[in-house]
Amino acid sequence: MKHIHVTCAIIELNGLVLAARRSSSMHLPLKWEFPGGKIRAGEDPGDCLKREIMEELDLEVDIADQLSPSTHTYPDFIVTLYPFICKATTSGFKLAEHAEAAWFPPDRLAGLNWAEADLPVLDAYLATLERKS
Repeated sequence: MKHIHVTCAIIELNGLVLAARRSSSMHLPLKWEFPGGKIRAGEDPGDCLKREIMEELDLEVDIADQLSPSTHTYPDFIVTLYPFICKATTSGFKLAEHAEAAWFPPDRLAGLNWAEADLPVLDAYLATLERKS
């Protein structure tokens, strides 16, 4: 079974978090996710994350922290997510791949219809917020 390695960004700005909704033509259509993308051979995950966020959202981010990787098995492939907590340098973005993206208060994130692989990342992120409060 194919195993892909993907970075994902939990992008924060002014107490809000950016979530992106996959387009209807993407695998896992219309599911919400933390944006990111496949790590190229020999590529540093942090460099991959910044490249992918620029390509997908035309948004610059600063990496603030890294969460533990999370692996999920779908029926046709395995994905390992490498999540980073990031700070956005601006609130504006342009969608290149996703159907939509929006800034949400952290307490509204759990109500979105997430891609299954992103759920443990969401839980880990919310737990870090709880520890900080």
